[in-house]
Amino acid sequence: MMRFGRALLRLLVVLIGVFWLLPTFGLAVASLRSSADNSATGWWTVFTAPAQLTLDNYAQVLQNERIVESLWNTVLITVPSTLLVVLLGALGAYTLAWVDFPGRDWLFVLVVALIVVPIQVAIVPDARIFRALGIYGEIPAVVAFHVAFGLPFAIFLLRNFFLNIPRDLLEAARIDGAREMLIFARVVLPIGWPAIASLAIFQFLWVWNDLLVALVFATSDNAPITYALREQMRSFSSNLDTIGPGAFLSMLVPLAVFFAFQRYFVQGVLAGSGK
Repeated sequence: MMRFGRALLRLLVVLIGVFWLLPTFGLAVASLRSSADNSATGWWTVFTAPAQLTLDNYAQVLQNERIVESLWNTVLITVPSTLLVVLLGALGAYTLAWVDFPGRDWLFVLVVALIVVPIQVAIVPDARIFRALGIYGEIPAVVAFHVAFGLPFAIFLLRNFFLNIPRDLLEAARIDGAREMLIFARVVLPIGWPAIASLAIFQFLWVWNDLLVALVFATSDNAPITYALREQMRSFSSNLDTIGPGAFLSMLVPLAVFFAFQRYFVQGVLAGSGK
C-alpha cells in the first residue's frame, strides 16, 4: 500500500511537471517552425509532419544585430549587479551578524523592512537621482537600481546563514590575531559558500529576466534582451519566428548558471533546517 502511494505521488508530480512545461515546449517547437507554418497550423502538428522543423529562425535571430547587442547588454547589466549584491550583501550580513556596534539590531530591522518596499515606489525618485548624476538611460543606472533593491534580501538571507557559524570558530581566529576582514575572507566565506551561491542564482535570474527596470532606466541602445524582445512584438502569431528563438536564446545562460550551481543552491536553501 505504501509503495502504491509513493508511485501515485510520483505520477502526480510528473503530470504536474508536464502540464507546467507544456507551454514552454510548445514555444520551443514553434520557434523551430517557419512563420507560414505557425500561421497555418498549431505547433502540435509537428508530430505528424516533423519536416516542418528548421533552424532557419535561429540563424536569422543570430544575424539580428539588435538581438545580439541586447544579449551583450544583458550580460553587462546582470554580471555586475550579481557580483556587487553578493559582495556587499555578504559584508553587510557578516557585520550585522558578528560585529557589535550600537544600533545593530535596529539597523537589521530597517534592512528587513526595505525588503517589502515595492519597486514602483522608488522608480520616480531614482530616476531623478540618476538624471541629476547624468547616468539616466545608461547601463550603470540599471545596475545601481538592481543592486539597491537586491541588497536588503541579500543581507537578510546571508545574515541568517552566518549566524549558524559557531562563535568559537570566530573567537579562535580573533585570538590568533586575525582582523575582521581576514576572518570574513578565510573563515566566513568558505563556510557560507552554499548560501552565497543560492543568493547569486536568485539575483542573477531576477536581473536577467527583468523588464520593468529596463523599460524605465535603459534606452534602446543600452537595453537588455527582454527589452529587445518586447520591441519585436507586433503580433505574437506573426512574429513568433523572432520571439521564440530569441526567448530560448535568452534562457540558455540562466539555465546553464542554475544547473552549474544547483548543488550549492539546494545546500543553501536547506541550510540551518536541521538545527
